[in-house]
Amino acid sequence: MFILTTIQDLIQIKPQDFEKPSAQAIKDVINDKYSNRIIPNIGLCICMWDLLSASEGLIGHGTGLVNVNVEFRMTVFRPFRGEIIYGRIKTSNQEGIIIDLEFTSEIFIPYQNLPENSSFSQAENVWVWNSEGTELFFDKGEPVLFRVEHEEWFDQRPTIIEKDEKGEIIEERPTAWRVIGSMAQPGLGPTLWWAEGGEEGEEGDVEMEEEAEE
Repeated sequence: MFILTTIQDLIQIKPQDFEKPSAQAIKDVINDKYSNRIIPNIGLCICMWDLLSASEGLIGHGTGLVNVNVEFRMTVFRPFRGEIIYGRIKTSNQEGIIIDLEFTSEIFIPYQNLPENSSFSQAENVWVWNSEGTELFFDKGEPVLFRVEHEEWFDQRPTIIEKDEKGEIIEERPTAWRVIGSMAQPGLGPTLWWAEGGEEGEEGDVEMEEEAEE
């Protein structure tokens, strides 16, 4: 579910951060820049794992910023196909279900990947599985297990984000990446359906791999 990817970058430390220990100042800048950022064909950055190297800081002319060349490893969310992951239902619509993992909601279960005989209830705004005459609901906030099917990457071109008179965002830039999952197989979907068959999935099951960014 998580990998480690090596990144090289030039970062800038602001004067107000000079009082921090160097390692902490570097870590804070890296996390501010990369956390929750999607790197194309790599995945969703979570946080810095460790610092591999850092150059001597050089003060930029006329800026007061300290420039530091760094090499570090970043924890990245990049689930593999067929992986079973635990999350919670965030929202539902006629197109499918969005799953929340606390650190991201870029998980989409299209209606085609729900159990057979599932239908959308306009009144309840939820998907319902009719299993041998019994209605089982995909309720909002319900803990679920889903299987990763594939990823979708979108070309992000520079766009103007529309704002209202108060400066609040009206239209957000679409995501550059999302995970497509399935809850059609036995044992998947709301964990309460299968509670007698075993334990719920482990949300914190982390497996690290290394992947070098080119």
